[in-house]
Amino acid sequence: MSTMQATTVSCPNCGRTNRVPVAAEGRPKCGHCKQPLPWTVDAGDDDFAEVAERADVPVVVDLWATWCGPCRMVSPALEKVATDLAGRIKLVKVDVDKNPRLSQRFEVQAVPTLLILDRGETVARQAGAAPAPALRRWVEQSITARKG
Repeated sequence: MSTMQATTVSCPNCGRTNRVPVAAEGRPKCGHCKQPLPWTVDAGDDDFAEVAERADVPVVVDLWATWCGPCRMVSPALEKVATDLAGRIKLVKVDVDKNPRLSQRFEVQAVPTLLILDRGETVARQAGAAPAPALRRWVEQSITARKG
């Protein structure tokens, strides 16, 4: 298993910096004000199962590439969605050029390709960039449909 890696996140509620594990049970909360934190992490071929598939919240997977202009446009929009839906989703970013097994597994034809996973199962998929309000609507509809 991986060493317990963490990322730092600023709390959108109080502004405090928090260390958030890349793979963990539950949902991260601010150590200061106890509000849900946005959970945005990177994953690759070696740790994707642990980071994304075992999460107990729905996971939005951003399959992107450094050379991709639309990917650079969609990244801040996805981070806004992750902040808006803090405590409800986890955002996992995968660089397809560095992670060919995941790119092949998810049959990525174009980037960005966005997936929503529920306990490792793909429940929604979308290719191409979209503004934050449209992405949020897509994510909320996808995760609500699973609960019904």
